[in-house]
Amino acid sequence: MASPRTAPLITQAMIDAYDEYTHLTLDRRGFMDKLTRMAGSGAAAAAIVPLLAASSASAAIVAQDDSRVTGQDITYPGSSGEMKGYLVRPSNQQGRLGTVIVVHENRGLNPHIRDVARRVALEGFVALAPDFLSPLGGTPADEDKARDMFAKLDPAQVAADAVATVAYLKEYEHGNGKVGAIGFCWGGGTVNMLAVNSPDLAAAVAYYGAQPKAADVPKIKAALLLHYAGLDQRINAGIEPFKKALDADHKQYAIYMYEGANHAFNNDTSAARYDKQAADLAWGRTIAFLKEKLA
Repeated sequence: MASPRTAPLITQAMIDAYDEYTHLTLDRRGFMDKLTRMAGSGAAAAAIVPLLAASSASAAIVAQDDSRVTGQDITYPGSSGEMKGYLVRPSNQQGRLGTVIVVHENRGLNPHIRDVARRVALEGFVALAPDFLSPLGGTPADEDKARDMFAKLDPAQVAADAVATVAYLKEYEHGNGKVGAIGFCWGGGTVNMLAVNSPDLAAAVAYYGAQPKAADVPKIKAALLLHYAGLDQRINAGIEPFKKALDADHKQYAIYMYEGANHAFNNDTSAARYDKQAADLAWGRTIAFLKEKLA
């Protein structure tokens, strides 16, 4: 009698190698070679990759056709050209609502981030998920191609486009003039950068995002909510200098560390890295924070 199939064993070293591949200098061939050595065979490595990566086939928590929200693809003025984005608001909206920018990871505006925008809208906000790859033609369907495109982005233009997004939402007819932002991974770093560059940003939530330079912290006007994963050594290395600068300038902020969680713990389309307990706790804190700051 054949034994039942079991899920491949995924170690922390494999997760760290995937992070090195997706965020640092390891190329795909080098990553697969490294993963094959860890897994013991090419076949085992091939079975593990989909569990490490985000799956576009994963079911959305809030379906695209959910009648409780109204979503549409839009264009709006960026810093030097047209920006693409996905705008969502509650279908039964009464009065003007706080507005939230939802900033994607280094895979662009994909189905997962659209789902997150719908989750934000269900909590009583107008949510806009910009496509920061708009200057390069927009997010492609191939997420590996999308990742490669991020190296071609000009950080100054990203910051300017983010500031332009705040300006757009500040004047949005269904908004109350208060703008917050939430970002994940690359998006978390972008939200931190936005807080430095936009005095009109009221609230910033960064999930495992790279920190701005300490010298730029005095420019921050927004209240900050910073979520970090306990096992994310790469990003966590910048916490103490950032915290020291925030304290020195008496900024309003809260830092939460989710012990035992990996970078990208909020992304429920990544089987190996998603941590439901950490994600649910961070999400509850995020929504409470945004409701307080954007009312």
